[in-house]
Amino acid sequence: MAFAELLDQVGGMGRFQGLNVALLCFPMLLMAAHNLLQNFTAAVPGHHCRVALNKACANGNATGNRDCGAPEKCWRFVTPQWQLLEFNSTGREPTEAEQEPCLDGWTYEGSVFTSTIVTEWDLVCNFRSLQQLAQSIYMAGVLVGGIIFGSLSDKFGRKALLLWSCFQMAVSGSCTAFVPSFSAYCVLRFLTGMAVSGVGLNCVSLSVEWTPMHSRATVSMVTGYSYSVGQFILAGVAYAIRDWRWLQLAVSLPYFGMFLYGWWFRESARWYATVGKLDQALKELQKVAQMNGKKDCQEKLSLEALKASLQTDNSSANNAKFPVADLVRTTSLRRITVCLCFVWFSTSFAYYGLAMDLQNFGVSVYLIQVIFGAVDIPAKLVAFLVISYSGRRIAQALSLILAGLSIGANIFVSHDMQILRTVFAVFGKGCLGASFNCVFLYTGELYPTVIRQTGMGFGNTMARVGGIVAPLVRMTGEYLPSLPLVIYATAPIISGMAACFLPETLNVPLPDTIEDVETSGTRTPWLLVIGPKLPSWLSCLRWD
Repeated sequence: MAFAELLDQVGGMGRFQGLNVALLCFPMLLMAAHNLLQNFTAAVPGHHCRVALNKACANGNATGNRDCGAPEKCWRFVTPQWQLLEFNSTGREPTEAEQEPCLDGWTYEGSVFTSTIVTEWDLVCNFRSLQQLAQSIYMAGVLVGGIIFGSLSDKFGRKALLLWSCFQMAVSGSCTAFVPSFSAYCVLRFLTGMAVSGVGLNCVSLSVEWTPMHSRATVSMVTGYSYSVGQFILAGVAYAIRDWRWLQLAVSLPYFGMFLYGWWFRESARWYATVGKLDQALKELQKVAQMNGKKDCQEKLSLEALKASLQTDNSSANNAKFPVADLVRTTSLRRITVCLCFVWFSTSFAYYGLAMDLQNFGVSVYLIQVIFGAVDIPAKLVAFLVISYSGRRIAQALSLILAGLSIGANIFVSHDMQILRTVFAVFGKGCLGASFNCVFLYTGELYPTVIRQTGMGFGNTMARVGGIVAPLVRMTGEYLPSLPLVIYATAPIISGMAACFLPETLNVPLPDTIEDVETSGTRTPWLLVIGPKLPSWLSCLRWD
């Protein structure tokens, strides 16, 4: 349990840690671009049935307008409706005329989007659900990646899996830009989603495990802001590149560069120590001490000193044999895992329910993307201050509860009040961004080193389940318009209450083994002490 002291001995938050965090931010910049890419590559331009030259006015709408009216999106008249061209025609009811689907394809407006997968493969009308299917398949890839890469990185190390994830991201993302069919597009997007999980999980672990305890919140804020900046980058690049294939290529090629410079990263010495590779851990610590200018410490470090300092035993390696079962092995771990399941699921569920629906706000999709990215800056700053001074638990709970309340407020706001509805949605999105920032740090601090990546992967899995379910919930609006908002609002509120049951980790050293979780002195949530005397949400106002 003395690894935090070792980090201070080799330089604390020194030159190596600063450069390490800076380089880890670059892969996370474009994670936002891939997660939200289909807001632009799968955008639905204005469209209507393509009309053959010999079918004048055959695509007029079904209202009988004198000038053929606005074209229908999915239907056209079988025979020409000449009476609709007559200025004073009372005409027959157009519904009496036989109609047919758009057999000649569709004509798309090109003023905003030059090319999207929707225009490429006509994903409109009867095929419009395929657009959402593509996003769900991507999220399924992120889910599978969280499961696979989370466990593999606990076995083979953070650096190796980060390098592989960057390479997979570069190859699958770039190849997506050249696919000839929608099915091939979905397969490659699935592989890209897997790589996104690997990048996110291992970037967080490499940054946290090399960071001293007193700087973890700052590092978490910096990495969180890199994701927010990525949303600005996406809006700018998408505005400049209107063709979906070139846009796909633009956000994928940089990962080749990240794969190349990623060989510089130092493997986590904490991970080496917990899997029994103390000689490798010693080498990494000595290299870090050298980079931080601590040559005297570099000479003092020895294998014997490392063994004595870490107090390692053979049980550490055994803990990694059945990592998934270890997540619920003890009472404390069960409580942590169950509560974090709620937090991860609802944060992602509500986040993607808002973030993947930009075209329905009635303003420029590029402007909304910028606004959604901008709100993360003050939101995550406030979250950082709360995390640093009041604790992780209160920050996690309040961000979720406020997000649910702001989303739910739109249930009572008229659809004509677009500005007010947008304000509530933007505030809710900011709270969810703060929740994401907090839960990444919180999860890394709650789980011990031997199963930290497994725990992060499991949490990531729950988040991706939320991302997959989110578009399906929006379909319930066809039966009751306010039902999606009710569901999107209820989930984070319940999860915010569940977060009150988590132990506080402010100024608590990272646990290395499962036994450390039970004996490290993480405090019992106040709610469990006072029982039903106060409403559950008030327990978050008290920290130990």
